[in-house]
Amino acid sequence: MGRLWWRGKPHPAAVRSPAWRGATAYGALAIAVAGGMVHYIPGPPRGDVSYGPAQTTAAFHRIILPDLAVIEAGGISDASLARIGKIHGVAQTLAMDGAAVTSGGAKVNVIGVNAQQFRSWTPLKTASNQKLWNALDAGGFVASTDARHQLNLHKGNSYSFTGAGTLSLQFAGAARLGVAGIDVVVSNNASARLGLIHHVAALISAPGLSMKKLRHDVKTALAGSAASLITLRPQHAPPAVTTSHVPSGRPTSYIQLFQESAAQYCPGLPWTVLAAIGQIESGDRANPGVSSAGAMGPMQFLPSTWAAWGITAFGEQGPPNIMDPFDAVPSAARYLCAAGGATAAGLPSAIFAYNHADWYVSEVLALAKEYQQAYG
Repeated sequence: MGRLWWRGKPHPAAVRSPAWRGATAYGALAIAVAGGMVHYIPGPPRGDVSYGPAQTTAAFHRIILPDLAVIEAGGISDASLARIGKIHGVAQTLAMDGAAVTSGGAKVNVIGVNAQQFRSWTPLKTASNQKLWNALDAGGFVASTDARHQLNLHKGNSYSFTGAGTLSLQFAGAARLGVAGIDVVVSNNASARLGLIHHVAALISAPGLSMKKLRHDVKTALAGSAASLITLRPQHAPPAVTTSHVPSGRPTSYIQLFQESAAQYCPGLPWTVLAAIGQIESGDRANPGVSSAGAMGPMQFLPSTWAAWGITAFGEQGPPNIMDPFDAVPSAARYLCAAGGATAAGLPSAIFAYNHADWYVSEVLALAKEYQQAYG
């Protein structure tokens, strides 16, 4: 996996730009890195810390497998992002702010994201950590596991970041973020106050395209930009996790979760069908978190269906959680199996039972085929 690099000099026209973003304004905001540092400010004791209200907008709405990252030191233009989004085969994109702030004299790569959106792109264990996302959504920051050690961060303590402005944020915890080179993640609100470069990077999910074609089409969409492209898609699907691989039998990636859920709860069901359902948006194709029909969670269950079919799996604790992929994916496999999804002949009707729409059946089967071709 490549490293994200936006450690170059600030954009000349933006060095003195205020740290702001209007609702529709686009500007290449840069940060002042000279003389700043991250330093410890006494905070709450170590251990679990309560951040904000119990409810959060950072609920887990869907599962996305990233294929490509685009890095542009001066920021990716709105026009380029629009062209990328229109590439045939591109399913999802996510733009992120970012820049380098200082950490005890060393630069630290910081990205600013919408927690609700970014969560779906992170590794399985990270995305499943509800407390972590509650904390980020409430104004804390998340660090990569490497950055935690390098900066000697302690959970619950507050730290001061200096970019175009200085901001004190509470350390929410460390986690794998899925892309090397990201040291710290903050919310969009903190990003604006730090003056991070607007849309310095973007993640792309396009399971229907070969990596060669995806890279070619993205370069074309960038219209001569000097942006760097980093491949994130693994060449092959990882082997399915069993108790012989991991003592707990707990999957360590989304693909392993799809594989093992199909194997345990619906032998004969292609894991790629679960992957497709996890990727596809809710019934109105605009997934705002809860579909127009009321479907919720990474596998878009109706609460009434979840009440009948939801299970607790893979060592999770408590009642079945519609927002927890370790519960939602095996529950989806169980439901599809009961509807006939274990056989090729019964699979279309099982998918139709999952969502009563012919377009949905066609889209799931087409995407499942694309996943099979992509991961082999």
